[in-house]
Amino acid sequence: MAVLAKRLGVTVETIARWKHRDSVEDRSHTAHRLQTTLSAEQEAIVLVLRKTLDLSLDDLLAVVHEFIHATITRSALHRMLKRHGVSKREPVEAGKPKTRSFKAYVPGFVHVDVKYLPQMADEDKRRYLFVAIDRATRWVFIAVYAAKTAANAKRFLAALAKAAPFHIRTLLTDNGKEFTDRFITAGERTPTGEHAFDQLCAELGIEHRLTQPKHPQTNGMVERFNGRIADVLRTHHFRSGEELETTLLRYAWLYNHHLPQMALGHISPLQAMKNWQASNPDLFHKRVVNRPGHDT
Repeated sequence: MAVLAKRLGVTVETIARWKHRDSVEDRSHTAHRLQTTLSAEQEAIVLVLRKTLDLSLDDLLAVVHEFIHATITRSALHRMLKRHGVSKREPVEAGKPKTRSFKAYVPGFVHVDVKYLPQMADEDKRRYLFVAIDRATRWVFIAVYAAKTAANAKRFLAALAKAAPFHIRTLLTDNGKEFTDRFITAGERTPTGEHAFDQLCAELGIEHRLTQPKHPQTNGMVERFNGRIADVLRTHHFRSGEELETTLLRYAWLYNHHLPQMALGHISPLQAMKNWQASNPDLFHKRVVNRPGHDT
């Protein structure tokens, strides 16, 4: 082999490989088994998330870090998607109307809505998810209650005001009876001023605005987040109401701390709040800090 290697100008190792082949043509140097970060089962889960939820690479990376593999890099995830032919997202359908961006605001303009939750096997009736999202930072706050009542709406607002690090100046809600008494069956009427939700808004110095009737797009920001919640509900199987609530709270934490938002310049809502606090500290009543997840 040494004589052949010297005569042909190759290494002894190359001659050794040729001894076991039918030809001396160059072959691919790709390893027979790729040293991938994710297992085949984990890759299958990631591909399902990519195809069904159409998550961006950054959003997908945050979800993989939280639920599947804590140390995978962005480049490794991209290589895996490219290997399976899904590195590029599906193009927007022709003729599909583009979503309009929201007017710029400083922290403190909050959208609030209520979403039905599916009834679990251990529950005798369905529950409700109260959702609040800040227009400027996309920070969200959620809570699950057994009924969609004015008392629970007031309870949610009290918890929201305590949790939000910024001063809430304006709330935008729909015309549900849990938020206002402006509407009755026959049509619109003058608010009494005695509704529990309005009273708490007045006590906290918050302006309570209502959406135009039959125009849910006015509250479109919270509707978009509700779409994310719908994706979570559709792609998970929950064995109990407690498991459902825990998952939703964990997702809200993940969203606030780790999911970069395109509208924020590809940073997370928490980082957006920190940036606002650095430039406008007067808008905040307490320091913005990282919170541990619900599983730590």
